[in-house]
Amino acid sequence: MKRILLVVGVVVFFIANGYPQELKVIQKKMTYKKVDGRDLTVDVFYSTDEHNNADKPAIALFHGGGWVFGSPEEFYTTCERFASKGFVTFSFQYRLSINDDGSYPHPEITPIESVKDARSAIRWLRENAESLHIDPDRIVVGGQSAGGQLALSTALLDKINEDSDNMGVSPVPNALLLYSSCVNTMEAWIDKILGDRNDQIWAISPYHNLKKNMPPAIAFHGESDNQVLFYTMQFFNDKMKSLGNPFELVTYEGRDHYLGGARDGKYAGYFDEEILERTDDFLRKNGFME
Repeated sequence: MKRILLVVGVVVFFIANGYPQELKVIQKKMTYKKVDGRDLTVDVFYSTDEHNNADKPAIALFHGGGWVFGSPEEFYTTCERFASKGFVTFSFQYRLSINDDGSYPHPEITPIESVKDARSAIRWLRENAESLHIDPDRIVVGGQSAGGQLALSTALLDKINEDSDNMGVSPVPNALLLYSSCVNTMEAWIDKILGDRNDQIWAISPYHNLKKNMPPAIAFHGESDNQVLFYTMQFFNDKMKSLGNPFELVTYEGRDHYLGGARDGKYAGYFDEEILERTDDFLRKNGFME
């Protein structure tokens, strides 16, 4: 009886003291690329415990904003969440087509430059995998809206690269997470911000550059999305399936572009906890989470 009471007492002690304790998440900023006289940065998130161990899975995220607006800060809470679950997470800055006075488009920065930065970002992860404590063969790339197009560009747009990139390092991720993602760039907004390079609008369109042997991907999309129309994702889904690519499409009746509701929500309105739990299931199924 005394032994039973002792064991019960130990269990109660650990439960009362929150064992296992929630890991503290650390954030730091690094430069991943220097281009046109400026530094492009990435915010890195990792737990105090997990970062002592090498070969952790990584999640790299690109914010939305139509290649003109937005900030890596919009993914901070998401990065913190996944860092607490054992990932090393990254929210990348990339060049935006906006001028210092707030006008747009920028004459020298278009979605083409954004694509170059996204592909440079994943190459940087692989080249620095050891010092970042990540597994170069378990890199997940995700994004919302325009950021989804950038995530897809890392797997698809082989002809668009920064001249300074190490072409011997692949930017292709091991899985993709797509939230209200732009999958077809054939629209007036993108034509406008491409400026005199709008003849390359086909070259940056995920739908028009799809191929076989894509990494596994999951997409979440609202049927009432008025910014990235739902039918474009339906066509993308059909083409992915016809090519034999592993692709899951999760749709939401009545939801619009911001799947999580109000833009000032916990996850910048990009999604809610239920969507992230579905994301967890996808990551477990594909070997990125226990």
